[in-house]
Amino acid sequence: MSTQFGAASTTDDVLAGVDLKGRRVLVTGASAGLGVETCRALAAHGADVVGAVRNLAKGEAATAAVRAAAEASGGSFALIELDLASLASVRAATDALVASGTPFDLVIANAGVMAAPFGRTVDGFETQFGTNHLGHFVFVNRIAGLIREGGRLVNLSSAGHRFSDVDLVDPNYDTTPYDPWQAYGRSKTANVLFALEFDRRHAPRGVRATAVHPGGILETELARHLGEGEVEALVTSLDERNAAAGLPKFQLKTIPQGAATSVWAGVVASADDVGGHYCEDCHVAEVHEGESMDGVRAYALDPEKAKALWARSEELVGETF
Repeated sequence: MSTQFGAASTTDDVLAGVDLKGRRVLVTGASAGLGVETCRALAAHGADVVGAVRNLAKGEAATAAVRAAAEASGGSFALIELDLASLASVRAATDALVASGTPFDLVIANAGVMAAPFGRTVDGFETQFGTNHLGHFVFVNRIAGLIREGGRLVNLSSAGHRFSDVDLVDPNYDTTPYDPWQAYGRSKTANVLFALEFDRRHAPRGVRATAVHPGGILETELARHLGEGEVEALVTSLDERNAAAGLPKFQLKTIPQGAATSVWAGVVASADDVGGHYCEDCHVAEVHEGESMDGVRAYALDPEKAKALWARSEELVGETF
């Protein structure tokens, strides 16, 4: 596995010299931030990219650069409507994709919300768990048969998974006092566990799955629920924790740097190296505990917990995969 890339690498760095003509990719959350950049980078190298967005008008306006990149490279770009907070929308989108029968080489589950105030999705799930995990769980599983042999799934997780493990007893905060960061952590741990179990189930047919942490990025819409000064306070807290642990200061990334690990894990790294793992800074992360602000927590890579989350998720959405 290549080790030439790191935290400062951009999408253009990791895709330098890579020809993606003939490769078909689906990216959720394609109307802002990391999603737009991920689509642009892949389209610029000749891929046929499908972006899934909640609002088609917003998506059209936000992706002009992606269309230009596709036209210049000989690739293509199209949008589909997908609201991950509505299982009816998820099922409508997947029904249309399955009916078309056109396969994908890569699915990047990029969309998400962070530190949202307490709320519920259309189907009654806690907003972050319902959107970040359950919406993608149903979406990806319903189109899993479209992922070609040799294809991959990349789930965007976060360092936020270190905030909390999943809670399979009260996933929707029916009785637990709500904390937005704890809820975010639960959903991001779920993203890792989902990738782990998806990889176990689909590796025998040559389809692999991995989870990635893009890094800390301020310019995306992910931070829209944070109040004035809250981001700065969070960075200060992380710096203090790192200093106490003898670690360097927390480094923010640009959007091209943040999207680099997704495309690296999706098309550059060896499938056997990244399959069933959690990646950050364009490499497979090690298991770290305690106050460490890098690496992955062991509970996020627990295969039995991954199986249990899958079963609980099926129960919650009323659909078996």
